[in-house]
Amino acid sequence: MSVVTEVPTPVEERFAVYEHKSGWSSLELGELWKYRELMYFLTWRTILVRYKQAVIGVAWAVLNPLLTMVVFTVVFNKVLGVKSPSAAIPYAVFSYSGLLPWNFFSGALSTSGVSLIGNTNLLTKVYFPRLVIPISAVLAGLVDLAISFVVLLGLMAAYGIAPTWHIVFLPVFVVLAFITALAVGLWLSALNVLYRDVQYVIPFLVQLWMFVSPVIYPISTIPKGPLRVAFALNPMTGVIGGFRWALLGQQFPGGYVWISLAVVGVLLVTGLFYFKRIERVFADVV
Repeated sequence: MSVVTEVPTPVEERFAVYEHKSGWSSLELGELWKYRELMYFLTWRTILVRYKQAVIGVAWAVLNPLLTMVVFTVVFNKVLGVKSPSAAIPYAVFSYSGLLPWNFFSGALSTSGVSLIGNTNLLTKVYFPRLVIPISAVLAGLVDLAISFVVLLGLMAAYGIAPTWHIVFLPVFVVLAFITALAVGLWLSALNVLYRDVQYVIPFLVQLWMFVSPVIYPISTIPKGPLRVAFALNPMTGVIGGFRWALLGQQFPGGYVWISLAVVGVLLVTGLFYFKRIERVFADVV
């Protein structure tokens, strides 16, 4: 008795065809929503790796700005005489409110700038929008920002300073700080794939950038003229000034904020197009 076996038909082969696109459609930003779960996973992984095997864990998110604030208060306020723009605001609160957005920006920049190199195995094995990697690196910094913000509220309460109604606008400046870090991070992460020297430039860039941002000193001390114009082109000037306005009720840095928005917009758009332009060679070069 013969047995007839049924041979299964071969599975239909499927191919993905990628066409060259131009303009806004070439950015394919809609794909980011499709890969939102991957973005969440990479963000959570970045947070876990940052504090893995750390003795005090997430307490570093508190100690980092707190100890820096103490050093700034002793060196710049007590020794060099740098003052807060208002006698009602102690220099400790003034400097910490500037460190809040700055630490987020510097940490996000340092992480996102080397994020592509740090995910080499992922880049060379599977397809997904490469924009997910630097975005997740910047998103991870929001956790430290939230923890530091709680500490600032405690510091303000200790000095008897109540937040003003301007605090409702604080999320706007958080978003602006996020976009600023992402815009610069896109450029640095893409350039770091092609030129590995960039990863050594990033720490120096972050350190230098802090001193040309009003973290230690108030915006009002910046002299008028070409130097003030140069400071205005620094997007973090508007971000830090906006944070202090929202939290401490200081004068709204209107001109700096609008210039920051314009500069960040240019950096973000050009960064997106440059990132997408060389994205196709990431797997070959990395």
